[in-house]
Amino acid sequence: MSDSAPVAVVTGASRGAGRGIAFALAQRGWTVYGTGRTIADAPPGGVAVRLDHGDDAAVAALFDQVRRDAGRLDLLVNNAAVVSDQLVDPKPFWEKPIELADVLDVGLRSSYIASWYAAPLLLAAQRGLIAFTSSPGSVCYMHGPAYGAQKAGVDKMAADMAVDFRGTAVATVSIWMGILLTDKLRGAFAGNADALADFAKYAETPEFTGYLVDAVYHDPALVELSGHTFIGAELAARYGITDEGGRVPPSHRHLGEPREPSTVVVR
Repeated sequence: MSDSAPVAVVTGASRGAGRGIAFALAQRGWTVYGTGRTIADAPPGGVAVRLDHGDDAAVAALFDQVRRDAGRLDLLVNNAAVVSDQLVDPKPFWEKPIELADVLDVGLRSSYIASWYAAPLLLAAQRGLIAFTSSPGSVCYMHGPAYGAQKAGVDKMAADMAVDFRGTAVATVSIWMGILLTDKLRGAFAGNADALADFAKYAETPEFTGYLVDAVYHDPALVELSGHTFIGAELAARYGITDEGGRVPPSHRHLGEPREPSTVVVR
């Protein structure tokens, strides 16, 4: 672990988007603490921490570990979320398991808790960033009301936390990811490489968002970005970032536009 390397915590990093984000940050020279309920598939180059984000005391212990071991924190990526195998079932919400509402706990509330514990460490750094992973489901119907409420919630959380961080060196952003080329999704195309290649034109690798988060953190205009929700593919255009094989993922803006936070502050 390099004393000069910036330090990140990526929640939900044992698979999917979180694992890819953690790996990408490690490639960019970050010291990465990646959390997950299992650590068998810890992201390469990261410090794996077995953690259930439904356990507030365990989350507190995580940030104590980061403070003790690294002495700093520069970035928190709030990505952990309970995702049911029945999430994409087209049935109405009352015909799906009630457990789909758990994403409002580990997904929304857990992002607040992690941010609460991370804030003092981030404020002590020269600059800090809290990034939330989100999707167009925050403004359009996607996978049902629980999923939509969670995504809308983290977008709003980024906007409101930016108000509280105003005047500091800490910024908050929410990033809409596109269709993700996870290992699970790639497996669905096993034996059909041509179909996978066609599908990939409209998708993003999990690492793609990690490179975007790194670019946002290093943006000289970071403070100006604070509080806003961005479409990942459009951030890529801002920074000249391409995905695997030089691909340029589409923005999927046709699904909806990020809500601009109101300038009204009522205290």
